[in-house]
Amino acid sequence: MKIYQTATAPNPRRVRMFLAEKGLLDNVEFIEVDIAKGENLTPEFVAMNPMKKVPVAVLDDGTSLAETMAICRYVEEAHPDTPKLLGESPKQKALIEQWLRWVDFYLMVPVGMCFQHTSGYFKDRMNCFPDYGQDCFSAAEKFLAFLNDHLKDKTYITGDSFSAADINAFATVGFARVVKLRIGADQVHLQAWFDRMNQRASAKV
Repeated sequence: MKIYQTATAPNPRRVRMFLAEKGLLDNVEFIEVDIAKGENLTPEFVAMNPMKKVPVAVLDDGTSLAETMAICRYVEEAHPDTPKLLGESPKQKALIEQWLRWVDFYLMVPVGMCFQHTSGYFKDRMNCFPDYGQDCFSAAEKFLAFLNDHLKDKTYITGDSFSAADINAFATVGFARVVKLRIGADQVHLQAWFDRMNQRASAKV
């Protein structure tokens, strides 16, 4: 499998961490895409992913898979003997899916929109609305407070078991630093979880 990525972007990092946790990182060829230069806008890339986003996985049969969790779900199903990161029981699977959605909708999207609308990074290809970006910053801030409360009696997001929900939240909290959003001094439960995550080998990929 080949994965087209921008290494500094959060979604490719989520996929790399997922692969690392499953012991499959060395099985994949990574190809760097310079999104600042618009390499994701070329006809060749658009043929793989019409949405023009990274990451994109290209399977051995030539099939292209876009979207972070689509790639991770493929890996999970294709390698059932590696650690289960998307749950085993119906309840586990549902809880992980719930948190994957919450992290995406209430943290990743606001952080991403804040970055896009306040940094000017993509001003050559989109209209930027800084006020909207600031609203998104506030929304992400509120979710961090919510996550801190949730983690007060939990080792990981869904309880005692590490999962893809932790990977997604960790990569997004890390990415939030680009908009100067950091874990608050009073958010001790969130900080303790982040420190636990940061000690995992996958956090270094």
